Amino acid sequence: MNKPLLAALTALVITGAGAAPAVAAQADTAASVGKSTTGTTGATVKTAAAPAIQAVNFAGTVSLSNCSGSLVRFPSSESDDPALVMSNGHCLETGFPAAGEVIVDQASTRTFGLLNAAATRVGTLRASKIAYATMTDTDVSIYQLTTTYAQIASSYGISPLTLNDTHPVAGTAITVVSGYWKQTYACNIDGFAYRLKEGEWTWKDSVRYTSACQTIGGTSGSPVVDNATGNVVAVNNTGNEDGETCTDNNPCEVDASGNVTVREGINYAQETYQIPACFGLDNKLDLSRSGCVLPKP
Repeated sequence: MNKPLLAALTALVITGAGAAPAVAAQADTAASVGKSTTGTTGATVKTAAAPAIQAVNFAGTVSLSNCSGSLVRFPSSESDDPALVMSNGHCLETGFPAAGEVIVDQASTRTFGLLNAAATRVGTLRASKIAYATMTDTDVSIYQLTTTYAQIASSYGISPLTLNDTHPVAGTAITVVSGYWKQTYACNIDGFAYRLKEGEWTWKDSVRYTSACQTIGGTSGSPVVDNATGNVVAVNNTGNEDGETCTDNNPCEVDASGNVTVREGINYAQETYQIPACFGLDNKLDLSRSGCVLPKP
């Protein structure tokens, strides 16, 4: 995972890079592990597939107190469904879930700053619960909001981003959009790590970026957007910062034979195509559904 947000802020002050975020980190200091992608207005709530887009922008992304995230829908979601926000499991206000821990239907009143295409904050969204969160096999949190997609569209003119339900492809041009930093990172999917191990956590089939995506602390939870479709294919979460092997902030790749590879300066995301199969009618979580492979409590 990436540096804690405070360390990232210190580095930016020292180097003169970036600018102070509009929303300061608060007491829920779950360290920033990931990267960021920008949201788009390409997807409509009632259609399963998002139309092609001209460029990735910030519409539909959100800022958390310590991380980035996005307003998301599944291909089968309807306009009157409770809206969802996706970020990382390590971005929870309650701190990092332990290895093997899965959180389901936990009450939450967390707020999110909703951004438009120009990265201007246009409104505040509020959670009713953490529908699902874990750092086992993947690193994701899904919050259910108190409002529907239709209500958000009516109030702010913002549509959700659609999670793609097929496996991402190596070589795909992507953009990581950080609602926290209001910054984007453009690169390609370099390939996939069979296992990505960092400290006590292990993630399966992780997306590896090409070196152009130099994401920083605070970009954790950003959507990784396929530039050609505008759909989300992964959620940004970590990178090897110091060349260490399998330690916190220094994930290592482990292949099927157990061989370990360290790629200093390379960053990663967790695939999201498997998530839609675990949600049914009215965006309700159902981990017993056919095809659902997310870890269970």
